[in-house]
Amino acid sequence: DTAIVIRNREQNILAPHFVLWVRDQLIEKYGEKLLEEGGLKVTTTLDMDKQKIAEEAITKIAKQNEKDWKAKNAALVALDATNGQILTMVGSRDYFDTANDGNVNVAIRSRQPGSSFKPIVYSAAFEKGYTPETLLFDVITTFPTDVEGEYIPHNYDDKEHGVVSMRQSLAGSLNIPAVKTIYLTGLPRVLDLAERLGYTTLGDRSRFGLSLVLGGGEVTLLEHASAFSVFAREGVRHGIVSLLKVEDRDGTTLEEWKLEDGTRVLDENTARLTTNILSDNDARSYIFGQRNFLTLPDRPVAAKTGTTNDYRDAWTIGFTPSLVTGVWVGNNNN
Repeated sequence: DTAIVIRNREQNILAPHFVLWVRDQLIEKYGEKLLEEGGLKVTTTLDMDKQKIAEEAITKIAKQNEKDWKAKNAALVALDATNGQILTMVGSRDYFDTANDGNVNVAIRSRQPGSSFKPIVYSAAFEKGYTPETLLFDVITTFPTDVEGEYIPHNYDDKEHGVVSMRQSLAGSLNIPAVKTIYLTGLPRVLDLAERLGYTTLGDRSRFGLSLVLGGGEVTLLEHASAFSVFAREGVRHGIVSLLKVEDRDGTTLEEWKLEDGTRVLDENTARLTTNILSDNDARSYIFGQRNFLTLPDRPVAAKTGTTNDYRDAWTIGFTPSLVTGVWVGNNNN
């Protein structure tokens, strides 16, 4: 008797997480039958050169992180900020590592973003009329809240820094002034802005309290990066795009993407203030040091990090005017 070996046919798929995610979108639009038998020709937004760079980086760094920090997994997405096109999507360290849930696409899973959500809150504050020069008291404060009860946030370095500006607070990612900022701004205003920025995971508003500013609401890496592209484009939002063209077997175009102007969802000056702070290396150096990984040697770049409670998730979102990249590091099981 000959033993029958069943091969995993997806072993040779390029960019598997992205391809299978796009496939799901196509099934939703055109049905499984047309997708399986219709001979569709599909052109996507993926930039294979950038995808390879991203995959290599994730593989290399994730190995190092597992050794140093027990973080086995990582994900990365990059979008063209000028039009919303997805250029790279790496959903895990290794799609084919089924023992560690490698086939789960973390780029589209909801996770807590930690402090990487703070720029959204500060932008809502600037929209309300506060400025980067507005002073706050960074001293331990008890906030009575409906959702969290007596809420007493602490800074990441467990210190108090006295009188600080909103610029210093956001750049140095201080938690106590951030909670004061969301308190002064008001949760509804912050959630309204989040909705305009394209987050779809923050629906049930009654769940959230002041800890939303420290990442108390789950977001997906893809939507998080897309929201930051609004800062990169000075307040204009482009929807997330993965499909450029779909044709049937006769060459008839079923759909084709065309560049549109985008929608203004944030005042231009407000977006500029936030970007200015996120690219101000001097303002964050009192916490991060002058020489840190949030800069590029040859051009200005804006960036924000985030770490969740008990160091379960680590995030960095960075952008230039044309490219926004988001990275998540952690373990699928929290």
